Amino acid sequence: MRDAVVVEAVRTPVGKRGGGLSGVHPADLSAHVLRALAERSGIDPALVDDVVWGCVSQAGEQAGDIARTAVLSAGWPEDVPGVTVDRQCGSSQQSIHFAAAGVIAGQYDLVVAGGVESMSRVPMGSNATTGNPFGGEGWAQRYGVMPNQGVGAEMIAEKWGLSRTQLDEYALCSHERADAARSAGAFEAQIAPVGDVRADEGIRPGGTLERLATLKTVFKEDGVIHAGNASQISDGSAAVLVTTSEVAAQHGLTPIARVHTAVLAGSDPVMMLTGPIPATHKALQRSGLSISDIGAFEVNEAFAPVPMAWQAEFGVDDALLNPLGGAIALGHPLGGSGARLATTLLHHMRDHGIRYGLQTMCEGGGQANATVFELL
Repeated sequence: MRDAVVVEAVRTPVGKRGGGLSGVHPADLSAHVLRALAERSGIDPALVDDVVWGCVSQAGEQAGDIARTAVLSAGWPEDVPGVTVDRQCGSSQQSIHFAAAGVIAGQYDLVVAGGVESMSRVPMGSNATTGNPFGGEGWAQRYGVMPNQGVGAEMIAEKWGLSRTQLDEYALCSHERADAARSAGAFEAQIAPVGDVRADEGIRPGGTLERLATLKTVFKEDGVIHAGNASQISDGSAAVLVTTSEVAAQHGLTPIARVHTAVLAGSDPVMMLTGPIPATHKALQRSGLSISDIGAFEVNEAFAPVPMAWQAEFGVDDALLNPLGGAIALGHPLGGSGARLATTLLHHMRDHGIRYGLQTMCEGGGQANATVFELL
């Protein structure tokens, strides 16, 4: 049976909304990581069978199959195709799953998976400016309310008994870890600088609980969720090169890790953000691994209650969960985040000799992807 291995992973820095990447068209952000991926791996782009690309707000500059636009913008051969995927925040993690499945099935020999989101240039929700996707009778009869991710985060905090102080302490830790990782050079090998932007822009060291306590809650008057303990609105792109061990050897490529297990899960679409919990249970069951076998976890920090509730469920040591910080500090360019997490996790595993790593992301509509990588 064919396997699926990742031989290279690269990302842009994550830019703040209105920051250093806001002047770059999302197709050009995507093209930048495609070129960097080819350069770093040494692979001829003409050998790429497909580019599977995540993007959430497929409107404006991100409309019209941005994967194909990115391929051509990168100067790659016209016979390299591209397809764009939307599984909400997990879009580019789903791209990795599709790439791995295609390689294992024999549909691909070499495929690029990744994604992009320029939230400065294409604001969140731009692809849903008319009509109400939750306005049908079937939805109304079953759920009665329009889902809201922030409200879902409030519901998680209440269900798991997480106080605002606990959430804010988690948020501060995310910034501290990201700042420490940046200072130690832990991100340098995974980042392809874009012009003068060489590092992630959202990291804010030196924050305090007192400062966070002054921020107004957004989704509930007496709630706990505010801008300081939620992910940042961001711009960025990331990509991984997926192939088989045999094809990698034929082209002189050295795999970083094997895609050991890839699963999906659905969850309550109103609370919405608890999907990483059943997805992780399923990943462990399918992989035959226990939680103690995993040496690093990336659980997307859409809002602080998401990884905190997940941690309460699995009892994972603090040091193993988002060890280099997460989206609260680094940012969350929606369609690019799954590949960004994978890139960060894979480099961290290689840097520290960690055999198994797991990443999982909550997604709009109450879903989640989970992926287990095995270091090679």
